[in-house]
Amino acid sequence: MSVGIGGAGSKLAVLFDPENSTAVNISEAELSTVEAKNKILAVAHSARGQFKGSGKNPLVGKTASISIEEELINLTKGNILFTSTGGGTGNGITSVLLDKITSLEQVLLNDSTVFVFLLPYLNKEPVEYVENSIDFILESISPAIDSGNTGNIILFSNKLKFEHKIAEAEYNRMLINSLKEFYSIPEKNKSLELLDGHIDDEDFKIFTSKPYFNHFMVFNYTPDRPFRELLNENENPLLLPPEKPIEAMFLLEVPHRSQCEYFYNILDYYSDDNVIPIYSVVLNESLSEPKVTLSTLYSRKPKELIEDFKAMADKMTRKRLKKSIDQYVKLERGKLNIDEEVQKIENEGETVHGVLDVLKRLRKLR
Repeated sequence: MSVGIGGAGSKLAVLFDPENSTAVNISEAELSTVEAKNKILAVAHSARGQFKGSGKNPLVGKTASISIEEELINLTKGNILFTSTGGGTGNGITSVLLDKITSLEQVLLNDSTVFVFLLPYLNKEPVEYVENSIDFILESISPAIDSGNTGNIILFSNKLKFEHKIAEAEYNRMLINSLKEFYSIPEKNKSLELLDGHIDDEDFKIFTSKPYFNHFMVFNYTPDRPFRELLNENENPLLLPPEKPIEAMFLLEVPHRSQCEYFYNILDYYSDDNVIPIYSVVLNESLSEPKVTLSTLYSRKPKELIEDFKAMADKMTRKRLKKSIDQYVKLERGKLNIDEEVQKIENEGETVHGVLDVLKRLRKLR
């Protein structure tokens, strides 16, 4: 079963498993547009929220989660959950769910949840999405991973969508098709002739139940080229770049039996990093050349992501503050530098939340 929380998450969940998907939202209007098999309406404490949604405010989602908390925990056990990190509904409800999972003493392997998060693109989406995502990663994702109670964490990004001007519906299909390639590994082990190794449903479940970030990719394999070059060229552009792997899994599909031995090259590459992959090799005569479906797990927290988000959020906030002050406050020319005053406030350990914070500082100086 797939579970989607919020508008973006629900659309992805339906695409991934249309026959067994559940959509969760606080907006009746948004929920009515999703063709999920099951729908759950979280109760918002305002008529406006119930109709229009959370308005980018995670607190609305957190409050509404109380009405579906136990149901949602049971629904997501052993399944896959989709949500965006920037909005209010998905961010708010999922953060409560992650907090509950974090507080558990232990989560059994079959009950672990795979979380798929869609991150905003810093240069093109509202600052609120960026700020919400920072809080979500620091306050919810990181503690949940540290607890060891989650399954894999998959971090999709909207970067490619905006850079290549891809329509949302098409981009959603790209994300899900990529994920389905990874999830097809056990089925291909069943339906195609096995030449070496083996990855069954249980092996796959064990791999995806581990509390690490997952980066997966699919590419044609040419054995006469260094495997490292192939990896660098074929990183999944829909995902955040991976860190150094601590575990790996791959499926090698070959059109001819004589190509089975190619898998040794891949094993050799990972053994140099003290990683022993789970693998299988299958015969797929419909292919024209060998094909690799590869997943690597990495444990380092996305520190660089947080730093990038913070830097961009600060920059966008400063621009917004300066524009508002220039528009509404008359200052004597040459007496004050707005950027310098914002920086002074931050240097003194205060947090700049809006125009009023800066105005208070300015009045002190006059």
